[in-house]
Amino acid sequence: MQNKANILFVILGGFFVANVILAELIGAKIFSLEASLGLAPLMMRVFGQEIAGFNLTAGVIMWPVVFIMTDIINEYYGQRGVRLLSFLSAALVLYAFGVVYLAIGLEPAGFWLINPETGLNRDAAFSEILGQGLWIIAGSLVAFLVGQFVDVWVFHWLRRFTGSRKIWLRATGSTLVSQLVDSFVVLFIAFYLSGRFSFQLVLAIAIVNYIYKFVLAVLLTPVLYLVHVGIDRYLGKELAHELTERAAGSGH
Repeated sequence: MQNKANILFVILGGFFVANVILAELIGAKIFSLEASLGLAPLMMRVFGQEIAGFNLTAGVIMWPVVFIMTDIINEYYGQRGVRLLSFLSAALVLYAFGVVYLAIGLEPAGFWLINPETGLNRDAAFSEILGQGLWIIAGSLVAFLVGQFVDVWVFHWLRRFTGSRKIWLRATGSTLVSQLVDSFVVLFIAFYLSGRFSFQLVLAIAIVNYIYKFVLAVLLTPVLYLVHVGIDRYLGKELAHELTERAAGSGH
């Protein structure tokens, strides 16, 4: 029976790490949520700053999956499981960007350099898109780790009051708190400490980003239950109960 638990941890862990790395890599693109939905930009004034709609990093496509995986791993494998995968993900993100920067430094082949159809300098585009600034990488990684630790703590704090009931409360509640922290920390490090944005602008953008994450966390709650049902069926009631109780004990 423990083989099932180990296999499940490898599957969840692999999916978790892959989504963190993907979120970091595609995070260089900023997209308009309203335009993507065919809507006019929503003009907002936050902390005295004019914000022209929900302009978000493409990484938000993957982060909701990471949020769900965090709560699932937390539920069955506790703090140790989440912390192990969080540190592993951060290390592999650094490794991935190290390889990317190595690739950027390579001298491009002459026949590849310019796209004959568009005249685009492929090497410049490659460097511009994948070569994210060190402040952004640092901010994103620190925010990710801080957010994960906050999520774990809030999750287990809520579990003391809910027991094995109300999965939605501890999962969604921990995500909402951790993402409030994450939304501010990443922008503070990447744009305020680097001198690119004012503190008021950082706050304004963080609030707008958090609104999006708040709504998404609530909407994804049913998905969390579906994943729980699938895992319980795979593990069986006895093993699933054993894992969740052990995980709950690791939170004290």
